[in-house]
Amino acid sequence: MRMLIIEDCEELAQSVAHGLRSQGYCVDRTTGGRDGEAMSADSSYDAIILDLMLPDCDGLEVCRNLRRRRVATPILILSALSRTEDKVEALNAGADDYLCKPADPDELLARVRALMRRHEGVDGAVLRFGDLEMDLLKRRVTVSGTAVRMSCREMALLELLLRNQERVLSRTLIGERVWDLNYEPSSNVIDVCVSAVRRKLAAVSEMPYIHTVIGAGYRLGAPEPARVERARPVELGACG
Repeated sequence: MRMLIIEDCEELAQSVAHGLRSQGYCVDRTTGGRDGEAMSADSSYDAIILDLMLPDCDGLEVCRNLRRRRVATPILILSALSRTEDKVEALNAGADDYLCKPADPDELLARVRALMRRHEGVDGAVLRFGDLEMDLLKRRVTVSGTAVRMSCREMALLELLLRNQERVLSRTLIGERVWDLNYEPSSNVIDVCVSAVRRKLAAVSEMPYIHTVIGAGYRLGAPEPARVERARPVELGACG
């Protein structure tokens, strides 16, 4: 899952990002409300953590603008403003939750998970393909009940493939969705990550889940060599 933190306090943003990454989330950060709004507009994030007092604009304005643009991504307000009036105004502006600074890291993570439960629903919180399952809330991958440990990037890659079963995803798309702002098209990080995921899944199952489509990208699904060779990569809109 991908998270966006819009927060101008570098120390706090780093701390929150570290906590999220330790739980397997991929995180982008920005200090400006305008940049954050632009980054959020494609709805590719699974949750947004938003400060209200930003250097270039009011966080409430960012929240309202996103909702006007029909961006449904869950928004958690993280603010030093603790009055009831501030909380009510933020929730009425479209925020899904409100947490006052200084926030306890465990409570913040719990609230993020709660947002995911409400947004995904019970069924949407688990992605499945055959005996392969990914619990998005617990950040856990299993094959026939056997746990498979994966890094943040590996989890994000597998999640993207599971959300787009039987579709060929180009390396460019995977890079933009999984590596976010840090992706370098000329690098081989995607191939290395795919190999790592394959190796870990192969350790517990003989099923070849991920298939290479030469000149196009990767596909998660049943083996269909004849059809796959003719397949063309898709370029997705909003992921999720």
